[in-house]
Order: sequence, then C-alpha cells, then structure tokens
Amino acid sequence: MKGLIRTFRHLALGIVIAAAVISPAQGAHAGPAEPEVPDSIAVPDGNKLFGVGHAVGVQIYSCNATSGGFTWAFVAPQANLYDDRGKLIMTHFAGPTWQAKDGSFAVGRREAGVNVDPTAIDWLLLSVPSSSAGQDGDHLAGTTFIQRIATSGGLAPDAEECNADTAGTQAEVPYTADYYFWKATGN
Repeated sequence: MKGLIRTFRHLALGIVIAAAVISPAQGAHAGPAEPEVPDSIAVPDGNKLFGVGHAVGVQIYSCNATSGGFTWAFVAPQANLYDDRGKLIMTHFAGPTWQAKDGSFAVGRREAGVNVDPTAIDWLLLSVPSSSAGQDGDHLAGTTFIQRIATSGGLAPDAEECNADTAGTQAEVPYTADYYFWKATGN
C-alpha cells in the first residue's frame, strides 16, 4: 500500500510539474487547445472549449456479493482538478459532478467511451443535462459536454481481491486524467 501511495504522490507531482512547464507555451493561445481524440468521443459541432482541468484523485469501487460470486462495482470518483499553473480550480465527485471554486457545478451523463490504454480507465464523452451558477460565479453554468482523456490508473482492483473476506469493503484506486469543458457556441 505504501508503494501505491508513493506512486500516487509521484503522479500528482508529475502533473503539477508538467503543467508548470506547459503553461508558458499555452499563454500565447487565446484559449485552451482542443484535444485530439477518437471520433467516438468527439464533441459535436456547435460547441466551444472553455476550460481544462488536470485531475488527481481516486476511483472508488465496492466489493459486492452477486448471484455468481463477488465483483467490484464502481461507486464514484473523488478528485481535485488543477489548472495549468497547479492551482485548485474544482472538485469532482459522485454524480458524476464537477464543482468549481465559485460554487457553480455541472453534472455529466456518459455518452461514449473508448479504451485507449488497457492499464487505465476509459476516455469519455459526457453530456451535461444539468449545470448551474454558484454563489460566487458561473464558471460551469451552461456546460454542454465534458471529455475525460489522458487517463492513467483508476481501474478496479483485481477480481480475486473481491471475495467473501472483502465483501462490503471499498477500494480507492489512484488515477489522473485531463477534463475538457465545453459550452454551446455563443454562450
């Protein structure tokens, strides 16, 4: 477990360092650059990219008894998202929900996914059926789509780790990802 925590800390440090190195080059752009993604998770025309967050957190799984034995089931994500300078900009939790520092939020619904790396969770396209301004601003209000890409880690634990002895327990698996936030053109 200590090795896993150490790996997670190294991943988080690597993201912050990479963000600091990338940041000056991106300062020359008017906004964030659109990601290159498989067609299956491309955002439809009529939307524009307005933000990017680099997530460091965990994917939470529960070991459940089923009629066929035992299996890990996804419970929720729990992550912090940082900007290119390493500043905390929002949190990510069950729903799936993203809540910005200004209190605004967006709740996503999975539209499509693609496995790019068999050692990591899928890249996703999520539509946003619900978003709202917060007490201190409206950063995520009007969000139409969210993409999760550049994932590492986050897969459910090995199947054999879910058994009669571990049924009812939860496992928090470290992951990192980049989230891209989109609004309809004209918003």
